[in-house]
Amino acid sequence: MKPPKRLEPLIEEGLIDEVVRQLMSGKEANVYVVRSGGETLCAKIYKEATHRSFRQAVDYTENRRVKGSRQARAMARGSRFGREVQEAAWQSAEVDALRRLAGAGVRVPEPRNFCDGVLLMEMVADADGNAAPRLNDVLFTPEEALQHHRSLLREVVLMLRAGVIHGDLSEFNILLAEDGPVIIDLPQAVDAAGNNHAKRLLVRDVVNLRNFFGRFAPSLAGTDHGHEIWDLYERGLLDPATELTGRFEGDLGEVDIDGVMREIDDALAEEAARRLRLQAPG
Repeated sequence: MKPPKRLEPLIEEGLIDEVVRQLMSGKEANVYVVRSGGETLCAKIYKEATHRSFRQAVDYTENRRVKGSRQARAMARGSRFGREVQEAAWQSAEVDALRRLAGAGVRVPEPRNFCDGVLLMEMVADADGNAAPRLNDVLFTPEEALQHHRSLLREVVLMLRAGVIHGDLSEFNILLAEDGPVIIDLPQAVDAAGNNHAKRLLVRDVVNLRNFFGRFAPSLAGTDHGHEIWDLYERGLLDPATELTGRFEGDLGEVDIDGVMREIDDALAEEAARRLRLQAPG
């Protein structure tokens, strides 16, 4: 196929040999299957801020660090240079998160290169060597659903121990590889210790997992692994070997009305997007 303009510099530099096909068009980026040095990879082209549809980005970028005080001041002022710095920080956040999480043993794609807003990374494959499907495209038995739910809770725990919260985890950004689920799409990843919205986002991620797998395993209804995981994290007791119960009876604290309203808005937007995907031909 004809290469997208954003991939042409990588072809000229010899980082990509061939663009095979488009794999996905998402709210944050477009992803292509490419060939490089005899290997099949994915090339993720990040969309510019004016073309992104990700909601409530301020919740995710709170307290993100930049290299110098000049950049930080420019971002605070909202100048043109500041917006460019913020955009670069947003795009590089996924690379940083992937490297950090891979080092912590989390199942994420291996990043290979990052150049001019394009991330080259491992292609997650199924048993036939094809691009792995999203969880949303797979049907599960109750036993399979419970197994994958348990394994993904462990990934959430490993991420939190590494100081990272996905922030937008759902069946749409988890791939089912030959050997189990792999977590993708991390440009909005949150610093667990430095973001005031960390607990809310962590709990929402875990609720999303419960709601999806609960369609196949009704026994998950009513479980509250999110608050349980956060409580263990705050008390310094979070360990991958800990047997989670799904029960939590602690003080949930004051209700964040603004946060609740944002959750409602996001849920409505996601449902509208889901219906569009279902109505799309093919």
